[in-house]
Amino acid sequence: METLFEHAGGHEGLRRFIDLFYSSLLADPLLQPLFGQGQPTHVDRLTAFTAETFGGPDTFTREMGGFSHLIDVHRHLKITEEQRLRFVELYMAAADAAGLPADAPFRQALREHVEFGTEVAMRNSHARTDDELHPLREVPRWDWPTP
Repeated sequence: METLFEHAGGHEGLRRFIDLFYSSLLADPLLQPLFGQGQPTHVDRLTAFTAETFGGPDTFTREMGGFSHLIDVHRHLKITEEQRLRFVELYMAAADAAGLPADAPFRQALREHVEFGTEVAMRNSHARTDDELHPLREVPRWDWPTP
């Protein structure tokens, strides 16, 4: 069965998507404070994370610090529900702008992926101790319904 990674156009399709998405984050007054002026490697990291999650290469885990890096960068950000929802909104809008596939099963998986990820990030951003972190400790493998 085709992976979400393959269906999205592989690394090139995801890179185009994440590049548009990241630009929208940096331009958004609600989310920009979480990202500052941006980081030169953030698009590469987010592309690699998304690729790995969607069944592509495990570059994020092997070469970019893996999930523990994600926990570290989200800690103490104090992400609000309003920011989480805006992140989801911009993510889905970037999928449209990047021309990612619009079929219902793919878009459902994409939305579920970003909803889950933002819930984990928001919880971790408020954790004062390791015990308060979300229990997820590795890059999740996302799937989609088979026909």
